[in-house]
Amino acid sequence: MRRFKKVRTRSELDLQALDEIQQVLVQSMEDHSPITLNLFDPIDDKEIRGIVMRLDQRSRQLKLRTSDDDWEWINIEDVIHVTT
Repeated sequence: MRRFKKVRTRSELDLQALDEIQQVLVQSMEDHSPITLNLFDPIDDKEIRGIVMRLDQRSRQLKLRTSDDDWEWINIEDVIHVTT
């Protein structure tokens, strides 16, 4: 018998939380400091660590360098929490 996890819906963040996330993303990009992102996923949230290399406001994505030779584009709307 298979067990299925319940699919969750994304919660809306308040303006203060969104502003705090934006500040940490910009700070990481400016001083190349590593941060940890918690990303929304309908089954289980994902955690990823890296340095923000680029913020693209038009496409609402950020480029996160996760290692010396690897990076990932992440939808900004998927970011639910950021820590330094």
